[in-house]
Formats: sequence, structure tokens, C-alpha cells
Amino acid sequence: MKKHSALALLTGILLLSGCKSSENLTYFVNNRPGVQAAQMAPAEWKIKIEPQDELAITVTSDYPAATAPYNLPLTQMNSKENMSTQLAQQTLQTYIVDKKGDIAFPVLGKIHVEGMTTDQLAEELTRRISADVEGPIVRVELINFKVNVLGQVTKPGVYKSESERFTILDALAEAEDLTVYGRRDNVTLIREENGQVTYNTVNLEDANLLNSPYYYLKQNDAIYVEPTEALRGQAAYNQNNGYKLQVISAIVSGVSVIASLVIALTVK
Repeated sequence: MKKHSALALLTGILLLSGCKSSENLTYFVNNRPGVQAAQMAPAEWKIKIEPQDELAITVTSDYPAATAPYNLPLTQMNSKENMSTQLAQQTLQTYIVDKKGDIAFPVLGKIHVEGMTTDQLAEELTRRISADVEGPIVRVELINFKVNVLGQVTKPGVYKSESERFTILDALAEAEDLTVYGRRDNVTLIREENGQVTYNTVNLEDANLLNSPYYYLKQNDAIYVEPTEALRGQAAYNQNNGYKLQVISAIVSGVSVIASLVIALTVK
């Protein structure tokens, strides 16, 4: 009877603990009736091109022969390969932004692209090429957009995005959300700005996150989800108990050796 009572008590404690911890698993807890609505981050916020970025740039028009010189040379192709195959391979021809923020562009030469958005670069190239070609169509893509997600998430790792409009929620969704041991009120976003690394705190419980400069991510951002105090305490407890177990094991082994020696000498 006592065993059943103890089991029931333990089950109740666990259920209460579960209910208490679930209170900390909610996003945007201040987004409730009567709370001022959060403002979305400015729609015009765009990723800026930086040194070491990889850009895919293609130039087309109604007259492919006229815009061909403005594209990187294609690989040698046999007669069986059609134009669609050529265009597919052409998109793989990319430009690496050098340390000075420049790219070497066919015909136009060196162009400073650091600080531009991909849209601005496309507009600038269109303007320059239009001096010689009628109606050029320029497409610029940033193809090395990736972020790191670390800490208390289900799947830590490096995640790439095909879109420049990539939010911190998108990144956490790619990592399959925070674990129950991840702090939602103290997520660290590590970002390099103007040659300096900055550490920024993001509160996922605050609906005003949508108005934060860290809601939309930049290339090479890193997100670190800090463990809760409960997990830290558990880790410290396990480490301490592990140390105690090692000490006890060493003492028992020592006593066993001494006992064996005493027995051996006594028998003799």
C-alpha cells in the first residue's frame, strides 16, 4: 500500500513539474489582447553584399548574341546540348567578391559591389549594359547565404537559404525548434558588422521581436540557444555524482587490493 502511495505521489510531482515547465515553451507571450501590437521590421530591409560573398549573375535579352559577352564564358559544349542546357550551366558561373568588395565583370571591368543589395547591383548593371544593348535583363543572386544554429535545438547545424528574406524563426524551424531545455528569452545572435563581431540578445517571448534588427538574418549569422538553469543544474549534478562515483570506485578498488594482500600474507 505504501509503495502505491509513493508511486502516486511521484507521478503527481512529475505532472506538476511538466505543467510548470510548459509555461516557458511559449513564443510571443506578450502578444495578447490589450497588449500593443508589434510592428513588423521595415519591408525595405535587404541583405547587403559583403567581401567573400558568391554571386550568380546572368544577363539576357531578346538578342542573346548581344548580351553573351556580358556573361562568363561557358564550358565547351557538344552539338547535342541545346540552349536550355547552356543557360542551366551558365547560372553556375559565379563571381566571388574580393577583399576590397569588387568583382571583375566581363566587358565592364572591375565593379565595386560591397554595400549594395542584389537589386541595386542588378539595376546598376542594367544601366551600364543598356548603353550598348537594348533591353538587357540582369539577374543577381546571393548563393552562399547560410546561418549556423547551435545550442539547445533539435538539430544543430549549418542551414542554407535560397531566399535573402530569411528570419530567425525560419532558421529555428530548419533546426526543428528549440528543445524543452532551451531558453526562449535569452537567445544569442552572433553577427559580424563592419569588421567587428557583435553579440545580440533576442527574446523569442517578446512579440516585438518582429521589429528587431535581428528578426531578419544576414549571411553567416550564428544563433546560439542557451540551456535553461534546470539543464545546467542537472549537468552539474551528473558531473558531481560522476566524480563521486569515480572516487568511491577508486577507494573500493584500493581497499580490495589491500584486503587481497592481507589475506595472502595471512595464509602464508
